[in-house]
Amino acid sequence: MISTEDQLRQLVTRGFRFVHPTDDDGEIAAVVGVRVHNGVIDVVTLHDENDVHAMRMPRNETDVLAPRKVLWQTSGYVSTVLGAMLALPDDHAVPSREAESSGCWVPVRPGAAKWLTAVG
Repeated sequence: MISTEDQLRQLVTRGFRFVHPTDDDGEIAAVVGVRVHNGVIDVVTLHDENDVHAMRMPRNETDVLAPRKVLWQTSGYVSTVLGAMLALPDDHAVPSREAESSGCWVPVRPGAAKWLTAVG
């Protein structure tokens, strides 16, 4: 079985960028990995080892943490969820005019967001 650390490294190798959103008190609320590619956005949110969520959505979603449309999603234990995300095909494409955007905004703390540039 591959370690969580190795799975996270594989996600980084595939182009995931990680941010650490904070709550109103400045405490880290989660670790969020985002990758924009081929007309989709992939998001992995880690709250703790038993509370991990992953999803793939069309690239034109405006709120990547609470999207209106999800193409795929799973939740559960960290190694299971990260493994499922790593198993998704990279060539999935959702044709749309918005697919030409070059990234997405991810909230990092109340009232602030960070732009994550598309990978390819």
